[in-house]
Amino acid sequence: MARTTDGDGTPVPRKLLSAATRLFAEHGYGKTSVQEIVEAAGVTKGALYHYFGSKEDLLQEVYGRMLRLQQERLDAFAGADAPVDVRLRAAAADVVVTTIENLQDATIFFRSMHHLSPGKNKQVRAERRRYHERFRALVEEGQTSGVFSSATPADLVVDYHFGSVHHLSTWYRPDGPLTKEQVADHLADLLLRALRP
Repeated sequence: MARTTDGDGTPVPRKLLSAATRLFAEHGYGKTSVQEIVEAAGVTKGALYHYFGSKEDLLQEVYGRMLRLQQERLDAFAGADAPVDVRLRAAAADVVVTTIENLQDATIFFRSMHHLSPGKNKQVRAERRRYHERFRALVEEGQTSGVFSSATPADLVVDYHFGSVHHLSTWYRPDGPLTKEQVADHLADLLLRALRP
């Protein structure tokens, strides 16, 4: 039976995910072997296959954990008792902050998604689409109520914002001139200005 925690109390699945994330981000999914992952995690191949089944399952979970986190937070913002512009701005800033906080995951997401099998790729795309649809619903709510301009279709507004978010991993540096919160504020403000009636 595979161990559930390491000697220091860290759950084995977390150790595996941490090692895989670092290696996938540094070397790419295709150039990272299962052996390198288990050595970096300090566990056996048996432990990896017990918890994840395959290297591809690890890759899918890298995507999955960030999407789950962002979906949970978006659902909370969207369902809050606040004006729609406040809720949208909070959600727009949050996706920037959480992406920067998980920059390795974001790097892997856009560099390696094509390595997923068609079934897993479809599942990840469905989860991403669910997030985008919930975000778009906030834009549409504001447009319908007259808080936001409806001159630009909601889909295009959402694509505009997420285009910026998706490129964060190519240019953002923690030691750069802007903090993650400052970047989030600027991008959220740009989105809200684009929707101003």
